[in-house]
Amino acid sequence: MSLLQALVDTSQFLDDVNSLDKLKAILDPDILEQAFKRAGVATVRRRRLPLEAVMWSVVGMSLFRNETVWDIASRLDISLPGKNKLVAPSALVQGRQRLGYEAVQQTFQILAHRTFTTQAFEQWCGLNLLAVDGVVYRTHDNEINRHEFGCDSNNHGESSYPQVRMCSLMEVSSHLLLDSAFDGRHAGEMSLAQQLLPSVPSHSLTLFDRGYYSLGLLHSWQSVGEDTHWMIPARKDLQYEVKHTLGKNDAIVTLSTTPQARKKFSELPENLTARLTSYQVKGKTYRVLSSLIDPLRFPYDEVTEVYTQRWEIELGFREMKQGMHQSKHTLRSKKPDMVRQELWGLLLAYNLIRIAMIDATKDYDELSPTRLSFNLCMRQVIAFFMFTSVQSASKLPAHYEELLNTLRLFTLPDKIPDRHYPRVIRRKPKKYPYKRKCQSALN
Repeated sequence: MSLLQALVDTSQFLDDVNSLDKLKAILDPDILEQAFKRAGVATVRRRRLPLEAVMWSVVGMSLFRNETVWDIASRLDISLPGKNKLVAPSALVQGRQRLGYEAVQQTFQILAHRTFTTQAFEQWCGLNLLAVDGVVYRTHDNEINRHEFGCDSNNHGESSYPQVRMCSLMEVSSHLLLDSAFDGRHAGEMSLAQQLLPSVPSHSLTLFDRGYYSLGLLHSWQSVGEDTHWMIPARKDLQYEVKHTLGKNDAIVTLSTTPQARKKFSELPENLTARLTSYQVKGKTYRVLSSLIDPLRFPYDEVTEVYTQRWEIELGFREMKQGMHQSKHTLRSKKPDMVRQELWGLLLAYNLIRIAMIDATKDYDELSPTRLSFNLCMRQVIAFFMFTSVQSASKLPAHYEELLNTLRLFTLPDKIPDRHYPRVIRRKPKKYPYKRKCQSALN
């Protein structure tokens, strides 16, 4: 269900709403109800700050990065009417603890699944293009976060901030997040990627980074659904046997699995069949390994161009860390469960903005959601949350349609073809400091 349809349905039975009801119209109340039941936090008790209001305060933490949680609740006017207009800061802290992080996680996952299954996305050779990659967030430096998430340290005993490692699955044509998994820095990205397997849709091609090369993971990814494929850069030391050639730089190969891998992945066979494709860009040779073994359905020219779409997930991470998170050094929350809640709230807020951008470009074939400025769209969505009049619910669809018209004005200029920036490699630090020349030697 699109946001506009949710607003239209809401206007049929609401005549007068407050700010909380307006926010409920943006996020289907049925999604919140399902999430609360799955997380086991649903309650019939009516509080000044119901769970729906606390949920929006968690989302607002990412939309209003420089505001306190108490100010966010005041800005969104999410508390129910009472003797006092404002709620106590302690009530928000208790509300967040009562909500927990699993309810926010369930809300994010239900919304992502519903959006992906009800929207039409760009496809490549009949497949939805997905990408998997990892990112790291820093938390407040305290003992409980160090124990829960871990941190880096050097030979001198100096340690960095506690870190949370996250792995995400993204639809590249819209930057919509389908699912995420995160844990402490001790968790590897490949183990986190395995947690994303239940969210992999059928009829899809997932683009992996080079570091995700694991025949057990790739075989599980290919077997999780119907017509699910993968693509990954080939390692330099890749061991394979050519089964038959499809062209000069295209071949079907056989990959042998190790006993250790078969022990870890019980369904992994002794040999896997894959496609090894080589191509050149500006004189440099690249090789990609994929499960696209049908040369008629997946022609060579198409296969050599699709992997560049993997960089779209890097842009999505930049939008979250630099746009929404404003490049802050650490997350807001100071306790592990609240850190997890804040991260799920960040992902949920990001998807809400992305869904509005998808709705804005849905009926415009020449315009893609990724060609809209995320930062400008984010500011406009925030303004919609704060300043849209709620005197009559019947006007909400018109206000939302006006929002979509405004988002379409934030179209980015066309990409410059063959844009090139030379790569700059930082000098590796030396173990010992550089020796300075003495003044007498200079004379």
